[in-house]
Amino acid sequence: MVRVMASGVFDIIHTGHISYLTQAKSMGDELVVVVACDSTVRARKHEPVTPEKMRAEIVGMLKPVDKVIIGGTGDMMETVAEIKPDIIVLGFDQSFDPDRLREELESRGMGGIRVVRAKECADDLNATRRIIEKIRRTGVRE
Repeated sequence: MVRVMASGVFDIIHTGHISYLTQAKSMGDELVVVVACDSTVRARKHEPVTPEKMRAEIVGMLKPVDKVIIGGTGDMMETVAEIKPDIIVLGFDQSFDPDRLREELESRGMGGIRVVRAKECADDLNATRRIIEKIRRTGVRE
């Protein structure tokens, strides 16, 4: 069995997320998705629109996904070691450098893990931040 790991914020689900997870699932038998915890989202991107537990529940309901975990606040390599993936699939727009990630995996005794980058989705609704900005511009109220 080939275990694939994907990760992300998944704050407002859009076609780019679906494409990413579908591509990841196609590379193996089991897809484990790591949803970034709220504190990580705050530190690296923005204030989360949706709380981590809700994001994890939504992602877990998506067809390609077999298992979801909420990421920790410490060393991400601990999560990789826990999941034991055969393949890590990076989103096309994620800032990870695949070569540096491979080197880090190798240095931690996990050099057998393949690292690949997903292809961009042509009809992507754009990133979550752009969706939020569009909502702000159109004046949609709560």
